Amino acid sequence: MESSEEKVVAVIMVGGPTKGTRFRPLSLNIPKPLFPLAGQPMVHHPISACKRIPNLAHIYLIGFYEEREFALYVSSISNELKVPVRYLKEDKPHGSAGGLYNFRDLIMEDSPSHIFLLNCDVCCSFPLPEMLDAQKSYGGMGTILVIKVSVESAYQFGELVADPVTKELLHYTEKPETFVSDLINCGVYIFTPDIFTAIQGVSTQRKDRANLRRLSSFEALQSATRSIPSSFVRLDQDILSPLAGKKQLFTYETKDFWEQIKTPGMSLKCSALYLAQFRFTSPHLLASGDGVKSANIVGDVYVHPSAKIHPTAKIGPNVSISANARIGAGARLISCIILDDVEIKENAVVLHAIVGWKSSVGKWSRAQASGDYNAKLGVTILGEAVSVEDEVVVINSIVLPNKTLNASVQEEIIL
Repeated sequence: MESSEEKVVAVIMVGGPTKGTRFRPLSLNIPKPLFPLAGQPMVHHPISACKRIPNLAHIYLIGFYEEREFALYVSSISNELKVPVRYLKEDKPHGSAGGLYNFRDLIMEDSPSHIFLLNCDVCCSFPLPEMLDAQKSYGGMGTILVIKVSVESAYQFGELVADPVTKELLHYTEKPETFVSDLINCGVYIFTPDIFTAIQGVSTQRKDRANLRRLSSFEALQSATRSIPSSFVRLDQDILSPLAGKKQLFTYETKDFWEQIKTPGMSLKCSALYLAQFRFTSPHLLASGDGVKSANIVGDVYVHPSAKIHPTAKIGPNVSISANARIGAGARLISCIILDDVEIKENAVVLHAIVGWKSSVGKWSRAQASGDYNAKLGVTILGEAVSVEDEVVVINSIVLPNKTLNASVQEEIIL
């Protein structure tokens, strides 16, 4: 009989400064997991989803960032959610499964019956309680969150084949060269503690192979350049692929939204998805206003309580405004993220753009883009402390920190 008091822990992989290079210039100022989407740090969305898991004992964040970079956030979120959250720094790359195994003693301290493993750069509705129920009904070692995507985009992800009735994972391949399936891995998992035995098995096999190679000097020369450390274990290639079709792994399909947050452009799209989700999960976080006593708010908009917006400004849809921002009279903001201490002056327009910390957009100026989230310059990005002077237009451009623009630019990266 399963005890109703079985504990569950959650582990969120947050990566490190060398991993977030595609997120520059925004990640020059702040660890990517702490960049705000819909007014909340990126990592906050999976963490708050974990709060819905019954009998949640602990949340661990694993990454390569310095502990001091997460200390303040971890402390405040632990108090807010009344769940212990702890940041664990990896000493060296261990791979997605090896990183989990590296901290197995800590993770198993609460003797959990199940362990959730989430990736921080995933944007979805995180149906975690439903995955827990599914995993309990399937049995086996683990359950993977999956989603159907277009045939054209499937190759970018881990493709898999599942039994349509039992939902067992039958085949898994990471970023295949030829089409396998339109079902992809969402990067959200639930495992039993047996996962640690599986990871240890891969590690032991690798050590044995390395020992065998040493016996043959020719083989040693051949493999010296390409051998993988025994402690480096990848979840997809080393665990999911070999265990597929062995009645160990199962799938849970989400019909909801799902995206990967690899670039600043995608962060704007994901901010919109989270704002839309707030309608159902956190309506109190969405702003409202009719343009009389307060600004005219259209669609889903988040405004930090300390931000000041002129009543004649029009804001939305898909706008997130951070702390101490100042929005002037007649300004128009659509599909944008406005970060801390930004000033948008009178009659300026910001459209499909991210305006960095302490930046300003002058009177009658525009910072705008096409809104193609996948294109390199599909979203205009102003880094920290960028000043766009009055009557200047910035279109489809990326501006690195501490620049002053006194002339209009289009489709440029300004270093």
